Amino acid sequence: MAFKQLIKAAVYGLCAVAIFASLATVASVGSAAAESGSSKAATAQPLAGTSVAQRLTERAKTSWPWYVARGSGLVAAAALVILLLSGIGQVTGYSFRFLDPITAWATHRALGIAFGLAVVAHLVSLLFDHFVPFTIWQLLVPWLSPYKPLVIGNVQLGSFYVALGVLAFYLVTIVIITSLLWVEKKPYLWKLIHLLSYIIMLFVFVHALYLGTDLADGPFRLLWMLVAIGIAGAGVYRLWRAKTI
Repeated sequence: MAFKQLIKAAVYGLCAVAIFASLATVASVGSAAAESGSSKAATAQPLAGTSVAQRLTERAKTSWPWYVARGSGLVAAAALVILLLSGIGQVTGYSFRFLDPITAWATHRALGIAFGLAVVAHLVSLLFDHFVPFTIWQLLVPWLSPYKPLVIGNVQLGSFYVALGVLAFYLVTIVIITSLLWVEKKPYLWKLIHLLSYIIMLFVFVHALYLGTDLADGPFRLLWMLVAIGIAGAGVYRLWRAKTI
């Protein structure tokens, strides 16, 4: 693998993450502005009190962790989908219709690093969020957080959705580290561990579906479900092509 190509792809991947995070954050702020404007429309006084811009500025100062967590979560979800599709594309050969093998591999690896950075940003920003406060231990230890406990019948599952996010974080860490260190030294073991990516997708899907602000309802929730179905179908096709089903 050409080292320069890997670095170039990594830079492109990080730039893409920065752009998507910025767009997601701007969209979040815009949504908040629309909600604020609609709720105040009936009683707004043009000369009394602070302006809408000032209110939004103050809100951004106190709510920036929530916007960063929201934006980085969207970026991480999108990056994971692209990662899985590009990985499946390399196994099935479809990726090589658009990129040569070295560039396709370097791009996939760079996207993995960018995905890991988005996950870290999502995790760290939650430490500063005052609306849904988390401690460092609640973010690192599954089922320690009391946020949105799940009850099925008489069975108490605790903070199941948060726990899936925590577990996904550890699996992501394992997959990224082994991909950076073992892909050439221990290819068979690396391949087995890399299959954890599908479990990560399952955990992230449920975590985002029930905790994601933008996936609570509406077309984005439906789109997320359709994406998951598409990934599942692509995964089955990948197993069939690899003769492992």
